[in-house]
Amino acid sequence: MRILLAEDDPLIGEGLRAGLRQLGFHVDWVRDGGAAERELRAHPYAAAVLDLGLPLKDGMEVLTEIRRAGNAVPVLVLTARDAVPDRIRGLDIGADDYVVKPVDLHELAARLRALIRRAHGQPQERLRIDDVVLDPAARSVELEGDSVALSAREFDLLHVLMLNTDQVLSREQLEQHLYSWGQEVESNAIEVHIHNLRRKLGSALIHTVRGVGYILPRASKK
Repeated sequence: MRILLAEDDPLIGEGLRAGLRQLGFHVDWVRDGGAAERELRAHPYAAAVLDLGLPLKDGMEVLTEIRRAGNAVPVLVLTARDAVPDRIRGLDIGADDYVVKPVDLHELAARLRALIRRAHGQPQERLRIDDVVLDPAARSVELEGDSVALSAREFDLLHVLMLNTDQVLSREQLEQHLYSWGQEVESNAIEVHIHNLRRKLGSALIHTVRGVGYILPRASKK
């Protein structure tokens, strides 16, 4: 999942970016509120981690502006401001969760997974389509109860499709979900990953909508 991290402290920001990447997230890191707002308006992030004490534009202002623009991206506010009134205000203007620094990295990742899951109407952590079960926390996939070895990119692609069942996603949309800044994308990368997923999980799982993109029906084999 591709997320935006808005944090001006270089040590905290680098630590969070590296740690979240190790836990399977693709992280774009910005260091001021103006850049955070621009990126959230420009890209379909799965979630955002937003510090409140940002330069140029306060995190509260960023949150207010993106919500006013109709942007529903899940936002986890990460801040040193632990006063109850600050937390209440942040939640009231549109934050989905609120964590006070210092935060355990694994807890932060779990909270992000929960926000992303809820944003897609998925109440359970483990996603299931027919005989395919995906566990985002363990980054594992099973087919008919047997473990299936996927590459990191194949797993991420399947995760995106399973979160968006019954929706056609174009190649460009999938690339935006899977690749963060500076990552080179080969022209046929999505097609190759789709081919590999079909080979490993069954040709009927993912459907091609010619000229548009790909869709994973909620009941693919029925």
